[in-house]
Amino acid sequence: MRQQLFQKTTVSVLAGLLILAAPGIGAAESLAGSKGDRRFAVHFPAGSTGDCPKAYKAYVAASGHSAYATTFQSRVTDLYIICGSKLNAPSQQAAEESALRNCQAGLTRWKVKTAAGGCGIAASK
Repeated sequence: MRQQLFQKTTVSVLAGLLILAAPGIGAAESLAGSKGDRRFAVHFPAGSTGDCPKAYKAYVAASGHSAYATTFQSRVTDLYIICGSKLNAPSQQAAEESALRNCQAGLTRWKVKTAAGGCGIAASK
């Protein structure tokens, strides 16, 4: 008899805890579709097709912590941009660090120097 009472009490307590914990599970917000913290404007000329516009669209669509880094643009002298991104990282800071490293690696790989300087985080979430 005592064992049955103990089991029923245990089940009731666990059910109550589950009910209390359920709203917290649903409250986690997806970051998909959000442009996040914008540090400077990201602009692509009309009809741009390439890796950077695709990477930016993937950044906006990502549901986790992500970042998009690009070279600072001088519209007078720079005819190209180099970018880097990190999608769904463990934290916003980790995403920013990785995106910045990816962008700087592109500058090194293609051995280019931009008039406006190096890379910077354009947006992160």
